[in-house]
Amino acid sequence: MVHDGWMPASSIDFGYPWWLSYGHLAVLVPALGLLILGRARGWAVWPMALFGVVAAWAAAALFVTRSFEVNGVAKLPVANFLASGAGRVLDIGAGTGRSSIMVLAARPQATLVALDLFADSFKGHFGDQGSPRDRLMANLKAAGVDQRASIVAADMRKLPFEDASFDAIVSAYAVDHVGREGASQTLAEAKRVVKPGGEFLLILVGNDRWTKFAFGPMLTHGGTRGPGWWRQRAGDAGFQVLEEGTAPASLFFLLRRG
Repeated sequence: MVHDGWMPASSIDFGYPWWLSYGHLAVLVPALGLLILGRARGWAVWPMALFGVVAAWAAAALFVTRSFEVNGVAKLPVANFLASGAGRVLDIGAGTGRSSIMVLAARPQATLVALDLFADSFKGHFGDQGSPRDRLMANLKAAGVDQRASIVAADMRKLPFEDASFDAIVSAYAVDHVGREGASQTLAEAKRVVKPGGEFLLILVGNDRWTKFAFGPMLTHGGTRGPGWWRQRAGDAGFQVLEEGTAPASLFFLLRRG
């Protein structure tokens, strides 16, 4: 039984690469080993200082990345999204289902269409292990929300739905993959398929200081696109910004169609 957005995640596998959660161990363990060896053999101060700095960075970065919980079940970053608790939701770029489960767990009376192109970019992010659609459905079933979800394979820049088909839309770490023109096209399509007054929870990779500290350029999906760029494009598409905020490695906007 799902309540308050929580559920056991032991059988859910979102398939994000190991290095997002534990990659810094590959640096931390050798650095600590060299520190121990150097102390035993009386190495000079400068290599010991270097190994110490590297070990300290790797330990701190590991702590930061664990706070991201990329392979854990996510919680809604805003309480006001689909506050009625019911409605038809579209998940744009659903991937292996993390954002879909997030919404369906928090809104137990909602139904959802999980949309992804399931192309090469999917395999690049989640690995080439079985059918992408089967992996997504397996996670929905493991979360106990599959009866309220369906899956559609399509391009987010040209959504295969009629106008005003959805009460709300969610998209997490997907729209910032398709470039500037693709992001504008997706926002325009989102505005077309959501009902007047409907909401769009847009979650992006946040290029904040913690992300840069832990990963450098590896997670800069949005490039130099900051909050102002996204606010402008959302306004151009016909959305009003209701809320804006940050979470670990994330930037989010709660938008409303005018």
